[in-house]
Amino acid sequence: MAKQQQQLTQEQLEQLQRAQESHEAELIYRQGVITMRDLIAPPSLEIESGYMRLGKKFVKTIYVYGYPRQVFTGWLSPIINLDEVIDISLFIYPVESRVVLENLKRKMGQLEASYTINQEKGRVRDPGLEAAIQDAEELRDKLQVGEERFFRFGLYLTMYADSLDELTTLSRKIEGIFGTSLVYSKPATMQMEQGFNTTTPVATDQLQIYRNMNTGSLSTSFPFTSAELSRNEGILYGLNRHNNGLVLFDRFSLENANMVVFAKSGAGKSFAIKLEALRSLMMGVECIIIDPENEYQTLSEAVGGSYLRLSLASQTRINPFDLPRVYDQDEADNALQANIISLHGLLRLMMGGATVSGGATLYAPLTPTEDADLDLAIINTYARAGITKDPLTHNATPPTMNDLYNTLASMTGSGPSLAARLRQYTTGTFSGIFSEQSNVSLDNPFLVFNIRDLEDELRPVGMYIVLNYIWNKVKADRRKRLLIVDEAWQLMKYDDSAAFMFSLAKRARKYFLGLTTISQDVEDFLSNKMGRAVVSNSSLQLLLKQAPSAVDIVSETFKLTNEERNRLSQFPVGEGLFFAGLNHVIIRILASETEAQLISTNPEALAAARAEQQAADQERQGGAQ
Repeated sequence: MAKQQQQLTQEQLEQLQRAQESHEAELIYRQGVITMRDLIAPPSLEIESGYMRLGKKFVKTIYVYGYPRQVFTGWLSPIINLDEVIDISLFIYPVESRVVLENLKRKMGQLEASYTINQEKGRVRDPGLEAAIQDAEELRDKLQVGEERFFRFGLYLTMYADSLDELTTLSRKIEGIFGTSLVYSKPATMQMEQGFNTTTPVATDQLQIYRNMNTGSLSTSFPFTSAELSRNEGILYGLNRHNNGLVLFDRFSLENANMVVFAKSGAGKSFAIKLEALRSLMMGVECIIIDPENEYQTLSEAVGGSYLRLSLASQTRINPFDLPRVYDQDEADNALQANIISLHGLLRLMMGGATVSGGATLYAPLTPTEDADLDLAIINTYARAGITKDPLTHNATPPTMNDLYNTLASMTGSGPSLAARLRQYTTGTFSGIFSEQSNVSLDNPFLVFNIRDLEDELRPVGMYIVLNYIWNKVKADRRKRLLIVDEAWQLMKYDDSAAFMFSLAKRARKYFLGLTTISQDVEDFLSNKMGRAVVSNSSLQLLLKQAPSAVDIVSETFKLTNEERNRLSQFPVGEGLFFAGLNHVIIRILASETEAQLISTNPEALAAARAEQQAADQERQGGAQ
């Protein structure tokens, strides 16, 4: 029996020993495991009397102890919007009005007694004492009726820098900004650790340096006064330079989704819009682009878009007589009439604005008689094709420019002379591209019309026809779309095309269309009353770096402040003013490396990309051999 007990005791000892060894092993294991505390803790902490060293960063905390008699709304905004790494903590402690009224009553007795003594002794009046009595009386009245409340307010700032010299410079900078508002601050000398703990997001005030404030004074310290354009939906436009926040915005959430972009050549306007188009495409928004400089081909190929080249040598054909397939009954009844009106503008542009190389006008503007004969010819041309106001006839094959030419040639009066003007577009030099049936489709969600190779005389006509063709598609199928018109100043030079752009800007909202108008010739665009109307009907505006000669007209049009006006010609590439409704911020356009490769038009970047691609191709060929 004794041996059995001894064996059991030995077994228990062995079990205890094994358990202890297991526990020690577990402790050793846990010592090597990285916890959340290890991840967020700094590598080292060094506390000095005037600063702290947190890892490689130098840290300093200051507190505000003095305020002027009057403070104004937004006095804290220069600090909040400062482009530095700063932690700001505001501690607000409400105080019962009963306690404050009792203290004020006692304080008023002291102030009144001092005032009476000064008068009895014949001393010079003390303006500070009189102001204190007046302020105390006003505060007592407002507290008594509940119009104001009383608080104790503490304001602390912790700043970070990479060196002690930078920290000192930053501290002087912040104290100087405070000083301009007669707000006095001091460093938390000998209390740097407590100051740092006070500005961490754990809501512990270890400095406890307060200033008494009423509701009105405290409201001026409201911290969220910086310009903000960030929402829960939309795409990323860039970085808010006011507070380093994100400009995340959905242009379709405004009263209209139209946008104008003004900048000098090379300021980054096309880069910004291509970036917006790429990100909008990911959100299900279709993009239609008129490309005058062959800048969108790489992007179109990357996203599987359709890239249509418009030129006399191209096989692309667009028939301006095409009617939209409209599903709304009211619009279907007016589809023919609306297209005839659009054709009037196009034909006036084709036959009334042609020029020769010397700059002289080849054809005079149409007279009222010629305009009336042209209207009749268009109606008869549609009628011969079997198309009338009846929507049931709109599915018939539409006529072409050749049919209109034949109709004009067979008419009396001014018909033959109009046909002579139109001949260059049917059988002359410019024939083919706009005188045959359409062979393009707008079903692709990313569609680019390249008009770079169109001759100068044809470019306004081509842009007008393309815009009208797109507009017919937009009316037929309503969904979120962006229509981007690059170098729009070319259209604004002509009255009819400018009027068409204005009409497009006014009506786009009803069809979920956002018109983006891009121009580098700001003066020509804004000198036209239609151009100014397009700006007025655009809820978004992006103003990048401007030429000095255009600063005055831009600042006057957009009602810029003096500071914004001064910076307008000094912005670096990719930075400018972004207006969204009544809000506007200074924005910096940011793109990822992949996005930049797809949308960059910098010749050096493109040459480097081609060289890299050629090197990769040669390496693959060498490996295959």
